[in-house]
Amino acid sequence: MKIQPFYHDRSGTLTYVVHDGRAAVVIDPVRDYEPKASHTSWRPAEEVAGYLDREGLDVVYAVDTHAHADHLSGLPFFRERYGARTVTGARVGAVQRTFRDLYNLGPGFPVDGRQFDVLVDEGMRLGFGSLELEALHTPGHTPAHMSWRIGGVVFLGDTLFMPDYGAARCDFPGGSAAQLYDSIQRIYAMPDDTRLFVCHDYRPGGRPLAFETTVGEQKRKNVQIRAGTSREAFVAFREERDASLEPPALILPSLQVNIRAGELPAPESNGISYLKIPLDAPCGGS
Repeated sequence: MKIQPFYHDRSGTLTYVVHDGRAAVVIDPVRDYEPKASHTSWRPAEEVAGYLDREGLDVVYAVDTHAHADHLSGLPFFRERYGARTVTGARVGAVQRTFRDLYNLGPGFPVDGRQFDVLVDEGMRLGFGSLELEALHTPGHTPAHMSWRIGGVVFLGDTLFMPDYGAARCDFPGGSAAQLYDSIQRIYAMPDDTRLFVCHDYRPGGRPLAFETTVGEQKRKNVQIRAGTSREAFVAFREERDASLEPPALILPSLQVNIRAGELPAPESNGISYLKIPLDAPCGGS
């Protein structure tokens, strides 16, 4: 198994290509969005595509761990260019229902996840080449959040960050610090040498980019939740911290796209797509 990371600096997002030399999956791809000019670009996806093409890989699946609130999903790029099937957690409908109402998308907007090609829930497996993705439901950051295990490797999404940054926020609609604690304990119950790959790295203190850790390292060093941290202590810490955090900068542009599996809203009569920004409304995320 080969794992190739790609880093999107604007959002601090890690995209991963995982492959066996023939078949590949792409995890958490990005469409670039520059908010000042409201300009989108496939530049991050094109970088990934350059690697896929050089390696001659068949892209079987493009996966989002959850409906991201800090960047636009790149899923459509890999569906259109490579015929990849788009994948996310089966409970994404709960997120879609919340944001359909926030954006007033109307009763005709589907909230059953049909925008994605494949919906997976706990324990389901997707084969690609000689490898297999196993879905792990790890709620807390969002109710539909999934982590993905391939052999002795787990792609965490936003469940945990690198040990010097901590764990995910839980103040988005359907989020729960108690559920996140339970999800992390599930990760911590894995063998200490289990390799973990994070979805974001914000390089605290200006340190170099880091994206791979282990269960053992997290249990020993995570600044917010170590092996001996109690549920009560973590929930109290997380809820107090989350109450002080501002919403992600791109939450309002990104969620209305990401609940559509990364597709932009349909163009209007002039051929231009428009994002909706609700004013003076509660600002949630996922």
